[in-house]
Amino acid sequence: MYDENMANIKKSSAKSVESSIWADIEKKRFKEAALSCARLNREYPTFASGWHTMSYIAISLNNAAIALDAINRAVELEPDNAEWLLQKANCMLALVRLEEAKKIAVPLSEVKLTTAYQFSTLARIMVRLGLNEKALNLYSRAIALDPDSPGDYYNLATVQRSMGDVDGSEDNLNKCLELNPRDSDAYYLRSILRLQTPVDNHIDELKRLAANGAGSPRDAVNINYALAKELEDVAHYDESFSALETAAGIRRKHIKYRLEGDLLTIEAIKTTFSSEFFEKRTTGSDNSEPIFVLGMPRTGTTLVERILGSHSSIFSAGELNNFAHCLMELAGEVAGKKLGRDELVPLTATLDFKDLGERYIASTRNLVGHTAHFIDKLPINFLYVGLINLALPNAKIINLQRNPMDTCYAVYKSLFKDGYPFSYALEELGSYYVAYDRLMTHWNTVLPGVVHTVNYEDVVADIESEARNLIDCCGLDWQEQCLRFYENKQASTTASATQIRQPVYSSSVGKWRHYERQLQPVANILSAAGIDY
Repeated sequence: MYDENMANIKKSSAKSVESSIWADIEKKRFKEAALSCARLNREYPTFASGWHTMSYIAISLNNAAIALDAINRAVELEPDNAEWLLQKANCMLALVRLEEAKKIAVPLSEVKLTTAYQFSTLARIMVRLGLNEKALNLYSRAIALDPDSPGDYYNLATVQRSMGDVDGSEDNLNKCLELNPRDSDAYYLRSILRLQTPVDNHIDELKRLAANGAGSPRDAVNINYALAKELEDVAHYDESFSALETAAGIRRKHIKYRLEGDLLTIEAIKTTFSSEFFEKRTTGSDNSEPIFVLGMPRTGTTLVERILGSHSSIFSAGELNNFAHCLMELAGEVAGKKLGRDELVPLTATLDFKDLGERYIASTRNLVGHTAHFIDKLPINFLYVGLINLALPNAKIINLQRNPMDTCYAVYKSLFKDGYPFSYALEELGSYYVAYDRLMTHWNTVLPGVVHTVNYEDVVADIESEARNLIDCCGLDWQEQCLRFYENKQASTTASATQIRQPVYSSSVGKWRHYERQLQPVANILSAAGIDY
């Protein structure tokens, strides 16, 4: 009895200390919380919740390896605790160990979870694993337990959008906004769900929000992008661009970015990977599964992905960051240190390219391998065309091109969650486009015939011919369902998630001309570079 009382006293003391640690966490004081939690775990090493808290802190500090070690201690102490297992799955995701995360997460969906938080956490994990049907069910169960949680309605709406359920998504975004009228992410997502009309839009509401300051800079960005989109839908072009300029200006102000760094890197790539370099090439991996679809964003990469992905021999793996990740990992091992930009590009030319190719293929196995080919549709992979060809000489590389002014306008009006920091200032955008154009010209010169170029306007004008050319480029027999890409049920999380549920349309061709005056800074840069538009 004495031992049991002492154990209870210790547990109570540990909980009290843990409570103060969570107070620090809520204030984002993660380093202070980590020091306190380390002391807690030394003093009460059998208190499983303390190890879970340490894992949460480590994930917040982007240290997934320490987070996994900590949560493993908690799981050893309480193997059946669903909360600990959910955190372990999160750690596996952070470490890109998807198969291990899946082995934890899928069985958890069959056990008796007890709280809305557990259901919604597991739903988020399922989304990361591409198990969207399971995620839909889990979010619905979370909402049934806690119908007043706006975040769950929003998250459910994002999954529904990715799967093409526009009406369901809009209904849940409206429920989210009823509960939390300040959720600017929900306003933005609702606006881009569908084409707004003069009789059915949210323009007045968005104007009121924008006029009232819209809250934080992030909120102002979301609201003004939403307003710009809806005004364009109803052909109020000058008002639309004014809202867009406001949104992009705020976004750019809060991004730490130097265009010169990107331009110097692209120049270094061209200098390093010269014609002479490729004459001395070594043998890479002989794997022929990957199809890289790349180019500037908003040029039709998702459309081409859906056409190809409708073929029975091709799986769409989405926008993978795997190639760059494997490249940095291998370069770091060779260098034995973290490399700066000026050191990285020359070093990549000395790598074991076969090793790089095999690492990349191995890194995709949790997602692919069940069809003859898979698509990696990360637009920015245009930077790595030379390395991709060295590492995976049998891979297909497809570059999307679109009218340069349409491309730049489409990029400028897009609010990207991550990446593309050059897209929020017209001069920077124009200069980056020129650098992209020059780099693709370089790749086509030093690697003739390696890149299959597709023009977005050609796809729109004659989809069957272009679709047949794409399938032929991949060495496959034609299948009619490739023309019915809009019937493809696979989820999409890109900015084109709604559009790719429709047959091909031409309304985006030449859209930049509505803003010819406002886009003059881009036009001047393109003209100076000799780029026709």
